[in-house]
Amino acid sequence: MIKVKLFLMSALITLIMVGTAAAQGPGEAAAASEHSWFIPRLGSFAVGLAALGGALGDGRAIAAACEGTARNPGAGGRIFTMLLLGLALIETLVLFTFLTVLLQKEP
Repeated sequence: MIKVKLFLMSALITLIMVGTAAAQGPGEAAAASEHSWFIPRLGSFAVGLAALGGALGDGRAIAAACEGTARNPGAGGRIFTMLLLGLALIETLVLFTFLTVLLQKEP
């Protein structure tokens, strides 16, 4: 199933790149730099991919915390503290990706 998802994701990226390259006229393609059409599209994809990874990481962390608390209810407070720290770090990575794309200069 993961191979199918990776294949579909790479096919989508390829279609976006080909469609963007075909939209440029012959004079524009020569004047534009080699990767000027690719970078803005890649930023949106990076934010989506970071959000997907962050959501998957959050889900796994919360599930592990619930399982740990169910096995040892006395350690629930310490597990909760570590869970909040882990979730904060995961979400920080997603926000850094968003800020990197937001602050990127348009060509």
